[in-house]
Amino acid sequence: MRTTDDARTDLRADCSRCVGLCCVALAFARSADFAFDKAAGDPCVNLDDGYRCRIHPELRDRGFKGCTVFDCFGAGQHTTQGTFDGATWHDADVRADMFAVFPIMRQLHELLWYLEDALALASAATLHPALRRIRSEVRALADASPDVIREADIDDLREPAALLLRDAARLAREAGPIGKGPTRVARSRIRPGADLLGADLRNADLRGAELRGALLIAADLRDADLARAELIGADLRDARLDGADLSEAIYLTQPQVNAATGDVRTRLPDTLERPDHWG
Repeated sequence: MRTTDDARTDLRADCSRCVGLCCVALAFARSADFAFDKAAGDPCVNLDDGYRCRIHPELRDRGFKGCTVFDCFGAGQHTTQGTFDGATWHDADVRADMFAVFPIMRQLHELLWYLEDALALASAATLHPALRRIRSEVRALADASPDVIREADIDDLREPAALLLRDAARLAREAGPIGKGPTRVARSRIRPGADLLGADLRNADLRGAELRGALLIAADLRDADLARAELIGADLRDARLDGADLSEAIYLTQPQVNAATGDVRTRLPDTLERPDHWG
């Protein structure tokens, strides 16, 4: 049986085994995150013949912050090497299917990442058998044919998984002390889906906080303690994480970290990487 760490290997992006799917299949619009418009299915002008980005080290300086935030959770190489057996989008026979499958595959791989997170929670051991069953179903769909993947109703998997993930997070939160909350923001605002845009949460004791789906854009979380805080779906764009402790945060992902800013003192889970732009 694979360990949780082994299981994550396929859930980390490996651009060397992909054909630049995120740079071709997906659309983006000119904004603070992208320097120009690009339609879905059109190769980005910065994609070279080897399916790598010509300006990768300069993306942020050149106006492509959105590219540095994006993470496919390994869906690119799975779609390329698994679903389409090494084919590329240059092949007209698979192009449409490949572009349709990739975003669905990303959703499946993101869900698998969350399931692995839940399975790593010792306090949620009673839920592990059910979590493994859902994980097996998601993996089976990810390994299916393009036609099956395209026709799948992802919500049939996501809805029962979401309930299990929520229960697993609750058990983890209850397994340790609950924080006293922030000093500058009412504790009542620390709740799922909270609007904490630009909130001053410096030094906040947010242990065990339910921040599921919270709007934390540009929030100041410097030196905050987020041990066992549930962050699934939380928007951390431009959040200040300098010195914050997220080493035990629940359901934190690489795109969330990539979208925030931090420093050498920021503590992250062992499963995530410190973004290059943090310096």
